[in-house]
Amino acid sequence: MIPSRRNLLRSASCGFGYLALSALCQQSIQAESSPSLEPKVPPNRPRARRVIFLCMSGGPAQLDMFDYKPQTGQKKHPGSVYPFRQRGESGQWISDLLPETSRHADKLCIINGMHADTGNHAQSFLQLHTGERLRHRPSMGAWINYGLGTENQNLPGFVSLNTSKPSVYSSAFLPPVYEGTPIGTNGENMSEATINNIRGDHLSRAAKRQQLDFIQSLNRQHLQQNPDAGKLEGVIESMELAYRMQVAAPELLDTSTESKETLERYRVGKSLSVGTCKPSDFGRQCLLARRFAEAGVRFIEVNHGSWDQHQNHRRDLEANCEVTDAPIAALLDDLEMRGLLEDTLVVWGGEFGRPGLTPDDGKNETGHNYRGFTFWLAGGGVKAGYTHGRTDETGSRAVEGKVHFRDLHATILHALGLQHDELTFYHEGREHRLTGPEGGKVVHEILS
Repeated sequence: MIPSRRNLLRSASCGFGYLALSALCQQSIQAESSPSLEPKVPPNRPRARRVIFLCMSGGPAQLDMFDYKPQTGQKKHPGSVYPFRQRGESGQWISDLLPETSRHADKLCIINGMHADTGNHAQSFLQLHTGERLRHRPSMGAWINYGLGTENQNLPGFVSLNTSKPSVYSSAFLPPVYEGTPIGTNGENMSEATINNIRGDHLSRAAKRQQLDFIQSLNRQHLQQNPDAGKLEGVIESMELAYRMQVAAPELLDTSTESKETLERYRVGKSLSVGTCKPSDFGRQCLLARRFAEAGVRFIEVNHGSWDQHQNHRRDLEANCEVTDAPIAALLDDLEMRGLLEDTLVVWGGEFGRPGLTPDDGKNETGHNYRGFTFWLAGGGVKAGYTHGRTDETGSRAVEGKVHFRDLHATILHALGLQHDELTFYHEGREHRLTGPEGGKVVHEILS
């Protein structure tokens, strides 16, 4: 029997050959995963340079916003209970609940064939962000930060606004420097939200630099003595970034420099507390998203976590649409006016959708629907004024142009010039990727 090369190395020269190979492999892995936020050139031509993810957690009722299901036949069935109109030159169907967003119909690429694996909030929300339903994995923003770095070395590459779940911004097994920076957590007042520990007036800037240099010298000395301490390199990078952010970040978070007209368009400071709709100052989040995009942040997540409207469907849906409609339209207006929309991919959606109501049956309650729901995209090289996919007549499941979260992830990475099957990280004996072992497929039909 011919021995394998591995067994030969193990047995020859008391196994020293195998030990040497293991050391070389470990050095190679460490070199490939050396953490850096330096901007990287993607392997393919990018359509987009950055992403703004408008995360509508809780399950937006797509049949009353973007997936029009009028009554057909003699017997009334679940469908849309709010009026829809065809909008813009493209004639896309959008509900009257979204008059401001409707102005941008010819910019939107509406995906009505989304589907996921589970109707449980926590698992589907985790899958939307990380590709996994149960295990702790890096979020989409962390993967993109890892793959592309940041365009502004004085700012993080990934920012998460108004989030309540660490999974949204976690880097998991990726080096810590790729983790998202949360701003405003657990319902914190967004007007007071900031980056933790970014301010400090007890020392001059020169003294802070001297202090950091001393700490970093100890860190690097420790790293030389313990080369396997891979996370320490990420900590060193994070501390350097934190020092640089002390100048750039507070200025970006200060919206008082914006005109009164801009603050009004975004509805900054205006919130509702009606049923499931909780105060989030969504307008301030959208304005900050525009400012961070201008400044070179690679991935910005904006959160409105109020869509879990099981009862009082109509009241809560109207409140959520009122809060989010104008700020989203203002964001799209400004991105287009400033020449940023063409290379910014805007993504809207939640962990799943909701089944429709049956008109005139007196019921006002909805559940979860993970078999067919809606996302929309804009900018970043997607087809504008285009609807992709279709659910059945009652909106119960996707039947054409089906797009899974893995496919959405693959498509977002593709738009950024990254290949989902090659953006990998070695951990616990195997290569990991955002699209998981199953992989995803790029939805070329939605790309221009």
